[in-house]
Parts: sequence; structure tokens; C-alpha cells
Amino acid sequence: MKVLVDGAAAPLEAAAAAAARLLEQAHMPLIAGLGTDVEGTRAAIALAERLRGAYDHMHSEFLLRDIDVMRQAGQFVTTPNEARVRADCVVLIGANLTAAWPDMLARLDLANPARFDDEHKPRKIFWLGPSRGEAAAAGAKEIAAASSELPGLLSALRAGVAGHKRRPDAAIDRMLADVAAELKAARFGVVIWSGESVGRLTIEMIYGLLLDLNKTTRFSGLPVSPGANVMGVAQTSGWMTGFPMRTGFGRGYPEHDTWRFEANRMVEAGEADAALWISAYGNEAPRWKRQVPFIAITTPDTRFAYPPKVRIDVGTPGIDHNAVVYAQNLGTLAAIDAENASDALQVAAVVRLIDQSLNENLTKGEGAC
Repeated sequence: MKVLVDGAAAPLEAAAAAAARLLEQAHMPLIAGLGTDVEGTRAAIALAERLRGAYDHMHSEFLLRDIDVMRQAGQFVTTPNEARVRADCVVLIGANLTAAWPDMLARLDLANPARFDDEHKPRKIFWLGPSRGEAAAAGAKEIAAASSELPGLLSALRAGVAGHKRRPDAAIDRMLADVAAELKAARFGVVIWSGESVGRLTIEMIYGLLLDLNKTTRFSGLPVSPGANVMGVAQTSGWMTGFPMRTGFGRGYPEHDTWRFEANRMVEAGEADAALWISAYGNEAPRWKRQVPFIAITTPDTRFAYPPKVRIDVGTPGIDHNAVVYAQNLGTLAAIDAENASDALQVAAVVRLIDQSLNENLTKGEGAC
């Protein structure tokens, strides 16, 4: 574990003091990456509030695709457990779902009938646009499609569910007509996707399909959360400020703007003049090109395009220390024990040490709790 200031080894307290000086001297400090657990998120947002800075998560773009649709049209969602015990029909959409959620197939137990389904028959499983081998591993009927073709396929599927006319000579339309009939016959259906592999238009079509199906049967969505605890960060941000990430405190209270507070845009535009990068789940480094001075709170193997002013290595939540994070398998926040407990530093402890090193006269906002 390294603690460096300007590339030289330093005591932790000295590094925290150097980080505090950099952040408090900035006109618009930015906290980015934000790959941490709930405790680390709480400390980071409190620091952003005190600095009157802004914060963003490295995977905000993917999660905000779901949140944006929810804001406009609402959602029908369920939990992984309900899908496992009740779903007699499952539709998976998009590629690399098994990479985004490695335990998905084991958790959903799709190979066996739903426990609480009265008829207890094998599930109907369809996969639109999977990666190679994913549909076979799930025992699903595959409908091959590129990501760009998914909105059109879902539109045709909605037309089939609504009973609209179709081209009987087109093989894909006949296949989708069969899928539509199975969806309408479902007693409890679930659609699964990830904002990491499908775009906002596809997500809008998914919720439109769910709305159509719920006129005659029960169908729910099960979005797969992108990595680095982005859903846990969003929920923590929600109860602290009333907003998800991409929020700033420049005017002394929280303001949420998905364009204005997007981390890379702020750096490239020269709006952020210092940054704190947090990545405790892997070796993710900032993607911005402009060389803004920054502090890195990261895992030991992280490599950067240019050296951080201050670098402090930390452990990984759930690996090196106990943590509260969003658990995809449960669909909620959960306390997890360390798999290989170590004395590695925790993000929350480092961020709070930086906070304590700030000038005591630094204005403190009053918006978050």
C-alpha cells in the first residue's frame, strides 16, 4: 500500500493535509470515480458539500439511463428473489449480462421451474441480442441481434403483443409473434437487462412493453446494476441530498444536473480545477485528457495517464474490510463481511482524514444530512 505526495513516500497525515490544501484552494473541486461502499460515499458527499464542489460516479451514464426513463414514465420492477421463485417466463435483453452479473444464472435458477408457480412447468426463456454462448448457458431461445437492432425488435414485439398486423413471410416476425404469444400467456413474467449494454431508447421500449403486458397479465423489470457499487452510491446520494450523483453544492445547496456535473465534461471544459478520484473496486483511472491536478484514493494496481499530486492506496469493500453495498443478488443494500480481511485503509477513513485537515474556516453547506 502506497501513500505518496508528488511521487515521494509520505506519512498518511501529511498526504491528507496536502490533499486538503489542493482541494480547498480550488474554485470548483470535483469528487469523481466514487467507486466505494456506503460509508465511503457518505464521507465523500459530506466532503463535496463542505468544499462546495460536485460529485459524480464512473458509471453514472449507465445507471442514469434507467433513472431517466423512471423519471418520465415510471417503472415496473421486481427483485431477483421474486424472479427466481415466481417467474414462469423470462426475457433477457442485450449482451454481456452474465459479465455484469456473474451470479445471475445461479441466483435465478432458470433451469428449474419457479417454486411458487402453480403449474410448475419449465420456464419459458428468451434472450434478445445475447453474447456468444450466453443464451445456451441460460437454456434460452436465442434471437440474435446487434445492440442497435434491439429497439426495432422490441417495437415489433410490442406490435405483436398488441395484436397488430405483421409480415407473415418474414422469419423474424414469425419468431417474434411466437414470443409475443408466450409473453401474453405468462402468469408472472420478468424482463432483465443492463443499462451498461443497452441504450436509453431500448430501456424506454422495455418499459413500454411491460406497460402493454400488464394490461392482461403480470410482468416486471429487473435491471442489472453496473459495477463499482453505482446503485449503492445512487441510493446513498438520494437520502443525503434528494438527488442521485452528478450533483453540486456550488451555491450552498445540492443541485442535480446530469450534463453540468458530468465529471469528464467538467474537467475537459476547465470548470473543475482540482479533483479527488476514488476507485476502491478495481484499477479504474480517470478518463479525462486535460491534466487537472488530482488526488487518487485507489487500489494498488491502478495506473494513471499522468501522476496524481497525492496517492493513497486503499482496500476493496467486501474483500479487505466489511462493508454495506448494493447487492445485486438481493436487489437492496446489504452488509457483507470481508472475504480476506486486511489492514488496508478504507476510503471513508481517508476521506474523513482529508476533511479534518481542511481549513476550519472553510464554509460548510447545510443541504445534505
